[in-house]
Amino acid sequence: MPLALWALTISAFAVGTTEFVIVGLIPTIAADLGVSLPSAGLLVSVYALGVTIGAPVLTALAGRVPRKTLLLALLALFIAGNAFAAVAPGYDSLLAARFITGLAHGVFFAIASTIATSLVDRSRESSAIALVFLGLTVALVTGVPLGTWIGQLFGWQSAFLGVVVLGMIGLVASVLLVPSDLRQGAAPGLRAQARVLTSPRLLLIYLITAVGYGGNFIAFTYLAPMLTEVTGLGAGAVSLVILLYGASVAVGNILGGKLADRLGAVPALTVIFSGLTVVLLALGLVLTSPVATIVVIAIWGGFAFANVPPLQVYTVQIAREVAPDAIDVASGLNIGAFNLGIALGAWAGGLIVAGLGLGAAPYLGAVAVALGVLLTRLSGRLDRAVSPVPAE
Repeated sequence: MPLALWALTISAFAVGTTEFVIVGLIPTIAADLGVSLPSAGLLVSVYALGVTIGAPVLTALAGRVPRKTLLLALLALFIAGNAFAAVAPGYDSLLAARFITGLAHGVFFAIASTIATSLVDRSRESSAIALVFLGLTVALVTGVPLGTWIGQLFGWQSAFLGVVVLGMIGLVASVLLVPSDLRQGAAPGLRAQARVLTSPRLLLIYLITAVGYGGNFIAFTYLAPMLTEVTGLGAGAVSLVILLYGASVAVGNILGGKLADRLGAVPALTVIFSGLTVVLLALGLVLTSPVATIVVIAIWGGFAFANVPPLQVYTVQIAREVAPDAIDVASGLNIGAFNLGIALGAWAGGLIVAGLGLGAAPYLGAVAVALGVLLTRLSGRLDRAVSPVPAE
């Protein structure tokens, strides 16, 4: 693989770290800034909202900008957003910094995927994209728990400074290694995206993504305070538990793709969402037991992100039928649906924590994911009624 791909992988590692490191630092930030846990949880929602808005809109508006120039500009914006977060004087400015950083996130992965495929021949395109997204997976396994540990030890600002350093490494590597003569593909316009959004079948998949994937974040956003305030673990142990969760995510992501290849998207999603529902219910039941909680979390991570590959595959399958000229647009909008789900899940989790307490978050998360199961089965029935799509 070209060295330029590793520059993208390093950058993806930085971007992935900053998205989720906030989860482990919510109690620390809430105490330091003098805000409630639900208010601190909005830092997750606002970032995801920035991704949701930035991915389709900025990708379309920047369609004529040379790929390398756009990549470097996005990394510069990403670095600036995290630097702003590190020196933010208060809660409102930290919210603004998270939103700015989220704008760069969504466009980065869209552009990085395009660049990756242009660096290799067609037979290696999937491997090239997988290498880029390896940075995101490694971030969940190592970057997030390490950032959580650093933030708890030296202050939450230090975690963002660490991400700034990672971003600068990715920027320098991209300047040196990514070629300037990248081929410029046709950029999807806002009209093409609007056409995709008029398809009821694609809209249903986006709803499944937002509800089924996002429902997990009702509980995951408040994992750190649940572990410290309900389970009774020390702050240092939280980083280790998040590391365990990240390792489980990495395994589940691979198995989710294999399950979709073997069973089809709808059956795979039914299994994964059903399993996630059961695990969230189990988490609520055992949350006061440290050993049982850690065991459940080790399983939880595998189900939590295993739905990503089949959801993306399912989107492409339906887009080939209803919008064959806008498959990339449809796939990109599903990335937006993932992040919309994160934003809504974190926001709903805040309301639940404020009204019912931390112990209620896993149960309400299970209810949301169970709704995702029902929507998935409904979509499968529509597929069979309309045409024989290879999703069942």
